Amino acid sequence: MDHNVLGSELVPCSYDPLTGFFRDGCCNTSDEDTGAHVICVKVTAEFLAFSALRGNDLTTPRPSYRFAGLRPGDRWCLCAERWKEALEAGCAPLVVLESTHMKALEFVLLEDLERHAAPTRNARL
Repeated sequence: MDHNVLGSELVPCSYDPLTGFFRDGCCNTSDEDTGAHVICVKVTAEFLAFSALRGNDLTTPRPSYRFAGLRPGDRWCLCAERWKEALEAGCAPLVVLESTHMKALEFVLLEDLERHAAPTRNARL
């Protein structure tokens, strides 16, 4: 059983759009996940533009990867290093702590994640 950054059981991030390295809705990881897709975020237009400028267009659909493209407000399992880059650039998306894998703490501080915590009320999966 995987755990989140709060030390409890990892909660799914999103089923619509379907996210996760394993496309199982969770920010689970393994040694195969070299990008560490472990931080569950709620994307913003600002972050999506930042990611595109970094060479990772997250808005264009890619059906071969079962990826419909993201829109502001979608939840997504993001690479830990990309979230850290966005934090340093001042455009880090909000984090869903309950759905963020504990491996994220190998890349970023819990305090930084907590400062960017998304409200969990009425969360949509």
